[in-house]
Amino acid sequence: MRFWRRKQAETPSPGDAASAEPQEALEPTAEERAEIHEQTGRAVERTRRGIFGRIGALFERADFDDTLWDELEEILIGADAGIETTTAILDRLRQRVKKEGVKQSARVRELLREELITELQEPGDTAPAWARGDIPSPLVILVVGVNGAGKTTTIAKMAYAFKRDGASVILGAADTFRAAATDQLKVWGERVGVRVVAHQPGADPGAVAFDTLAAAESSGADIVMIDTAGRLHTKSNLMEELKKVDRVIKRKIPSAPHETLLVLDATTGQNGLQQARTFTEAVGVTGIVLAKLDGTAKGGIAFAIAHELGIPVRFIGTGERMEDLAPFDPVEFVDSLLA
Repeated sequence: MRFWRRKQAETPSPGDAASAEPQEALEPTAEERAEIHEQTGRAVERTRRGIFGRIGALFERADFDDTLWDELEEILIGADAGIETTTAILDRLRQRVKKEGVKQSARVRELLREELITELQEPGDTAPAWARGDIPSPLVILVVGVNGAGKTTTIAKMAYAFKRDGASVILGAADTFRAAATDQLKVWGERVGVRVVAHQPGADPGAVAFDTLAAAESSGADIVMIDTAGRLHTKSNLMEELKKVDRVIKRKIPSAPHETLLVLDATTGQNGLQQARTFTEAVGVTGIVLAKLDGTAKGGIAFAIAHELGIPVRFIGTGERMEDLAPFDPVEFVDSLLA
């Protein structure tokens, strides 16, 4: 599976008006789609066998009885989709069932599938910066999240994927708040084979970010990923520090960061929503990475993120190996849950 691909095309001349227009996203190949299917299925296996597994029993009978609505609601809420999101999905589903006069369980199930996919697609179909033909150079990705969410491991997995695809990658160890954080990122950098820019513990995170960008520009690196402290979302001073890092990046490269990814631990469920709100207010999160999705039986949190926050999920963690990170695909996700 290729995460990073520069479109093989002639470079337009400076006067070419088309050069200012964003290029279309590069579509996955059939082989890549097959890999996404396999990884997504593996990531949601516990959810599918757990709470979502009860959905299949609802549609085993020929007709969908009105008494089953409450049970469907209970399943979605129990899977961490949340009350607000569940209500919105089922309200739309009820309207369609009533409008079409549907009674067959098979058709209701298909309508449910469509509504779940629509919910995940609502945040928009804009491709992430690394999947478009007009990839910035360097592409700057700011990565944020609370302690224990799997942020540093996720950065390593992304760096591995980008490097495997031919991109030159530099990591910035701007988590100077936790003593072992820099060492941890350095270890991952050595394993992946990418450079890590770091200062002493307690150094100014903004200075680390600035030096990382300078190193990327001087070396011609394709991608910069900047790690940040695992900020507790209740600590306003740390959030202000994160805003400062964002400002430093913008002063160095006005269009950056091109993506700000929030890593959420999928096992935390609804608690992740408040984290996402706070980080979005601070630095404008553009995408979510659902880490440890394979470790929860309540993968419905993806629906709550889409509905309540309007932020697209970019990646899902599918296991502990370096290769266990997959692009998020709404259709594959829903079909895997309902399989």
